Amino acid sequence: MPTQTYTMAHWGTYRVERGADGAVAALAGMGDDPAPSALGQSMLGARTDSARIGQPMVRAGYLESGPASRAGRGAEPFVPVDWDTATRLVAAEVDRIRKAHGNSAIFGGSYGWASAGRFHHAQSQLHRFLNVAGGYTRSVNTHSHAALEVALPHIIGSTDGMGDNHTPWPLICEACDLFVAFGGVPEKNAQVSAGGVARHEVGAWLERCREAGTEFINISPLRSDIAARVGAQWVPVRPGGDTALMLGLAHALEAEGLADHGFLDRYTTGFDRFRAYLMGQADGQPKDPDWAAPLCGVAAGDIRALARRMAQGRTMISVTWALQRAEHGEQPIWMAVTLAAMLGQIGLPGGGFGFGYGCSNRVGKIDPSIGWPAFPQFRNPIDSFIPVARVADMLLNPGAPFNYDGRALSYPDIRMVWWAGGNPFHHQQDLNKLIAAWRRPETVIVQDAWWTATARHADIVLPCTTSLERNDLGIAKGEPLLIAMKRLAEPFGQVRSDYDILSDIAGHLGLEEEFTEGRDEMGWVRHLYDGAQERAAAKGIALPDFDGFWAEGIARFTSDREGKPLFHAFRADPEANPLNTPSGRIEIFSETVAGFGYDDCPGHPVWFAPREWLGAEGRAQDSLHLISNQPVTRLHGQMDNGAVSRASKIDGREPAAFNPADAAARGIADGALVRLFNDRGACLVGAVISEDVAPGVVQLATGAWFNPEEPGRIGALDLHGNPNVLTRDAGTSQLAQGPIAHSALVRAEAVTTPQKPVTAFDPPPIQPT
Repeated sequence: MPTQTYTMAHWGTYRVERGADGAVAALAGMGDDPAPSALGQSMLGARTDSARIGQPMVRAGYLESGPASRAGRGAEPFVPVDWDTATRLVAAEVDRIRKAHGNSAIFGGSYGWASAGRFHHAQSQLHRFLNVAGGYTRSVNTHSHAALEVALPHIIGSTDGMGDNHTPWPLICEACDLFVAFGGVPEKNAQVSAGGVARHEVGAWLERCREAGTEFINISPLRSDIAARVGAQWVPVRPGGDTALMLGLAHALEAEGLADHGFLDRYTTGFDRFRAYLMGQADGQPKDPDWAAPLCGVAAGDIRALARRMAQGRTMISVTWALQRAEHGEQPIWMAVTLAAMLGQIGLPGGGFGFGYGCSNRVGKIDPSIGWPAFPQFRNPIDSFIPVARVADMLLNPGAPFNYDGRALSYPDIRMVWWAGGNPFHHQQDLNKLIAAWRRPETVIVQDAWWTATARHADIVLPCTTSLERNDLGIAKGEPLLIAMKRLAEPFGQVRSDYDILSDIAGHLGLEEEFTEGRDEMGWVRHLYDGAQERAAAKGIALPDFDGFWAEGIARFTSDREGKPLFHAFRADPEANPLNTPSGRIEIFSETVAGFGYDDCPGHPVWFAPREWLGAEGRAQDSLHLISNQPVTRLHGQMDNGAVSRASKIDGREPAAFNPADAAARGIADGALVRLFNDRGACLVGAVISEDVAPGVVQLATGAWFNPEEPGRIGALDLHGNPNVLTRDAGTSQLAQGPIAHSALVRAEAVTTPQKPVTAFDPPPIQPT
C-alpha cells in the first residue's frame, strides 16, 4: 500500500487524494482536524487557471525604453522573454543601481504570507539574495499588528499576549466567567496561522468555554464576529469608539470603588497620572459613561452595568488585532491593558488581557516552544528602513522627515522596488495614491505565480512555482507535527522556484556560491530538517531520521509543556520577575513615550476622535463607516482566483454587507450592484442586506484583486470591490506609524446601468515577440 502524501498551507494540513491516473484529484482535511478549512480546495484549480503566469515577462515600454517609460506601469502590455534574458536584465539593473545610488536605493518589499514551507519562503529567499548583494532598504513591523508591536513593549516590556504566550484556551475554559471581546472572536480568521495549521480548534474551544459557564460579550459593529452558537451578547459599538467605551468602563470602576488599587500599586506605575485624566482633573472633563455614550454608541447605563459585571468575577479582556488598525490604534491597546490592570486579574487563569484570540488559529494554543530553523537571510549591512505601511509615502517623498518610536528619520531615495511573495496592491491603503507612488522608482521587479495587480504594475515579472510544484519542509509554529511537502505536480509552463530564479541572478553577479552554499532544493530541505531534529531533541522530542520522515510524509510528536496564564510569574513575584519596562512594571504612564513629545500619542491612554468617523456630532450623515475585515473565502488576497472565493461573489463582484435601514435609505436591494465611493476612489460591489451589521456601517472584506476599469489611470473605478481604493493611507500615530484601514467613511449608491465585467483573473495584454 503506498505511503500517504500530505501537504501544508497557511490554512491547513491536507491529505492528498489521487485519481486513477495518479494525478492529484483533491486535498482532503486531516482526519483529526475538527474544522478543516475549505480554502485548500482552491489550490488545485488556481494552479492552472487563466491568471497563472507561464513564463518571464517584461513590460513593453520598459523593454524598449527602460526606466524612462515608468508612467506606463499598469497600462502597457507585456512581452514574453526567456529566462536567460530576464535574469540577466535583473542582474544588470541591480548592479547599475547599487553602483550608481548605493544599496539603500533598493527596496526589498516582499512583505506577505506567500506560501507555507520553511525553505521556499519567498521573503527569506529574496532578502538573503539582497543581503548577499550588499543589502537593501527594508520595512519593519506588520500590517496585522504594527501598533501593537511598537506600543506593547513600552507598556508591558514585550509583545507577549499578541502572538505568543497568551493565557491558553484550557485555562480560559476552566476559570473565565466573562469573556469581553472587543472585535469579537472571528473564527474565519482562525482558519489560518503563518506557516500552517494542524487542527482548527478555536470554534471547539469557544463551545467548551460556553458549556463550562463562560459568558461572552461581543463588542463589535458586526454581530457575526462571534458565531451565533456561542450565544454572545452583542454590543454594537460605533467604529472608532472603543477607547471611549473602555474609558467609560474604567471611570465606572474607579467611581464605584471597584478598581483593584492593591494590584495597581504593586504591579503598575503611573496610574495616578492616568487617573487625573480619567476623572477630569487634568482637563475638566470626566471620562464617565455619560461622556462615553455618544462617542461609542453604547448607553451610559449599559456601560455602568458592564463595568460591574466585569468586576464581579474572573474577566478576560480580549482585543482583536483589527482594532488597532485604525487612527490612534495605540490607544485601545494601552487602554485595554489599563482596564485589565484596574480589574486586578492579570496573571490569573482566565483573567487579564489578550490580543488576537480568533485572529490566528495558534493564538491561545499551548505552544511546544521549539525555535524551528528557517532559511537563513544573513545580516543586512544597510540600516535603512521604513514602517511597513509607509511605502507610498517613501516613494513619493524621498528625503522627507518622519518620526517613528522616538526616532527622527527620513525616507530613503528608492530607485528599485523588488517584491516577492507579497501583494502591496492588496494590503496597502489608498491604492490610487500607491499608483502615483509606484511610478517613481526606476525599476519594479515582481516574483509571483499569478497576474495579481502588483504583477500587472511591474516592469519585470519573474513567475514562480506554487507549493504544489516543489519540495519543502512544512513546520507549523505551535503545532505538534512536521510535513514532508513533496512536489505534487510538474511546474506550470516555464515557471521556476524563487530559489532557482535567485540562484541564476546571483550567478550573473558572481554570487551564486555564497547564495546557495552549494546546496540544491533537497539539500536545503534535508539541512533544515537536520536543524529541526537538533532543536526538537533539545526539548526532549525525538524525530525520525530524514529518510524515514520523507518516506512517511509526516512526523508527529507530543509536548508536555504546561499552559500558564500570561504574566503568571510576574504576578507571583514582580520583584523577582520584573517586566522589561523601565520600571519593571506595567506602565500605565510611560515616561519614555511622554518624552517623545508626540501630540498624537502622549504618555498614557487617551481618547482621540478620528478624522473620519460617524461621531457624536453627527457629521457626514449620508456616509457609512467602512469595515474592511478579513475574508471568509481566502487568506487576504491569496486564492481570490480560487473556486471558493469566486463562489462567494455576486455577479463576479465582492459582496458588501449593509444594515437593512441603511440599504432602504439608499434604495439598495439584496443582490444589487452598488457603487461605494469617497474622495479617494470608488469600487463596485454586490449588496448583502444583513441585521448582523450595525447601522451606519458597511462591511467589505479585504482581498478582492484590484481591477481598475481603465488600467493605469489614477482614480479609475475598481470593478471588483477592493476596499483599499477607499481606505486612508496615514499612520496610527508618530509612535508606530501603523496602517489605519478601519478609519474611513464611504458613500453608497445603487447602480442601475450596465457595467464592465470583472477581468481581474484574466491576463493583461501580451504582445507577441
